[in-house]
Amino acid sequence: MISLAFAFSYLESLVPFNFGIPGIKLGLANLVVIVAIYTFFISLLRIVLSGLIFNGTFAMIYSLVGGLLSFAVMCTFKKFDKFTPIGVSAFGGTIHNLGQIIVAGIVMNTYRIIYYFPILMLSGLITGIINGIIADIIIKRWKKPAY
Repeated sequence: MISLAFAFSYLESLVPFNFGIPGIKLGLANLVVIVAIYTFFISLLRIVLSGLIFNGTFAMIYSLVGGLLSFAVMCTFKKFDKFTPIGVSAFGGTIHNLGQIIVAGIVMNTYRIIYYFPILMLSGLITGIINGIIADIIIKRWKKPAY
């Protein structure tokens, strides 16, 4: 699972996905994290490995804080049993960006970075929903009995 998440991170780094706004990405590696939400170390190791190899130390710190916060929120919402993987993923994508904004505010020593959050929140929500739909399909297929 870590290898798959790592490969998706690499794939995503190759895709020129740019809306002219830094920080927006597809979040493909999170598909694996959503499907394997019970395993905390997949998310943590994927963030560290892809940060060290593809993005650099500062990007890794942003992603690490966002990823940890997102993972905690996704685990919490999953426990309620009222949210599908789509809802859990949507919350996770949004909260991930909140974590990044918090780190950016601390690193840049300004609260004004919060004005950037609505853009990141929308992108996290959209990619979270898309990843959640795909994860929901994968989870349902895994649960189907093999005849």
